[in-house]
Amino acid sequence: MSDEVVVRRRDDGATELRVSGVFVMDDVETSSERRLARVALENGARDVLVGGLGLGFTVSALLADTSVRRVLVAELHDEVVAENHLDDPRLTVVVGDVRDVVAAQPDASMDAVLLDVDNGPDFLVHPDNAAVYEGAFLAECARMLRPGGTLAIWSMADSEALRRILAAHLTDVLAESVPVTLQGRAEAYWILSGRAGLSFAS
Repeated sequence: MSDEVVVRRRDDGATELRVSGVFVMDDVETSSERRLARVALENGARDVLVGGLGLGFTVSALLADTSVRRVLVAELHDEVVAENHLDDPRLTVVVGDVRDVVAAQPDASMDAVLLDVDNGPDFLVHPDNAAVYEGAFLAECARMLRPGGTLAIWSMADSEALRRILAAHLTDVLAESVPVTLQGRAEAYWILSGRAGLSFAS
């Protein structure tokens, strides 16, 4: 059975994305999505693959930087793509599984891979996404990175297990807490990242 994807305007005026009845995100608190883009930009990324379009805040933050040359997005759901109105010649959106899109990319072809396809390894909306946080796929992501490239993953919580997997393939593994305000409460989301060796050349 396919996922039911709903993008709706709530009574409070916010736009909300739900998949199979589970809240994924809204446009009230988007700092962590934008921070995901900044992690790549701060490391000099110009060619970026993004797994998961969501409401477009990570991609918009990337495209706002004029040094970015190319953004390739893998988004599983047509409905999500249809709700985004991003128009930039540097942007390519592929409707499909991020694992297939990554597998089709050449070695050392990207400066960053940013993954926001689910709520993290311990809070899955879609059970099949468990593979996105496992060693085989993350090794494929690392294969795509140029030297100095960044792999960064959005998560609802820190994950020691995910940090260990990243450390098996990358250096400088970090778990960054991003403060957010959710329904008036101070909370945090997380970005787990690692890098592929030395800084890449221009």
